[in-house]
Amino acid sequence: MFIKGVRLDTVPAGGYPFDLPVVRSLHAGGGLRLTRPVTLLAGDNGSGKSTLIEAIAVAAGFNAEGGTTAFNFATRATESPLGEHLTLSRAPGRKPRTGFFLRAESFYNVATEIDQLGVSRSYGGTSLHERSHGESFLDLATHRFGAHGLYLLDEPEAALSVNGCLALIARIAELVDAGSQFVIATHSPILLACPDATIVEIGPGGGLGEVTYDQAEAVALTRTFLADPQRMLRYLLEN
Repeated sequence: MFIKGVRLDTVPAGGYPFDLPVVRSLHAGGGLRLTRPVTLLAGDNGSGKSTLIEAIAVAAGFNAEGGTTAFNFATRATESPLGEHLTLSRAPGRKPRTGFFLRAESFYNVATEIDQLGVSRSYGGTSLHERSHGESFLDLATHRFGAHGLYLLDEPEAALSVNGCLALIARIAELVDAGSQFVIATHSPILLACPDATIVEIGPGGGLGEVTYDQAEAVALTRTFLADPQRMLRYLLEN
């Protein structure tokens, strides 16, 4: 564990993102404790998962659009100021050897920066633009992620097939055994099955609550749909 907790000690008056329910809950609840090497942030669209993980990445020193702490580029500054107000509780005497912030929506820009820096050899030896979106994500995890690293991932399933998600779980487990820590925002019921992970779900009112795999909304809804797809579709289309 490199980061043990995330706090928001003060909330600036008004405006985005400080008026988001999840941000107010983070402040009111005394923060978010990270007790296991893998923390999974779950919740519906608009719940604030991506805003929160982006802010943690910025507070940890990563580039807001993604990449390592050494990346320093901006295609368009859209990040919120939340990261400037977060306090990260770090484990004494522990510092990651490496790390990466993967933001699915801006990974194209990161791949372009990697080409411009001439460091593609660290990402499998081929330009990530010459790989499919999913292949480039897995190349990143396979070739760039390493032991004793801190990895913040925002919806990595956006580019991955079912097989790709399973491959990513296997790589995460391997890196955790090698001393790495992950914080992942995800909708994927597959990624939510990461072994020995803590699942923190953001509720409709912005509350942050730890849930089991079976309790996670994405898992429950997916199971309901797969149990009888036609019944679910009839219900949706008739209402």
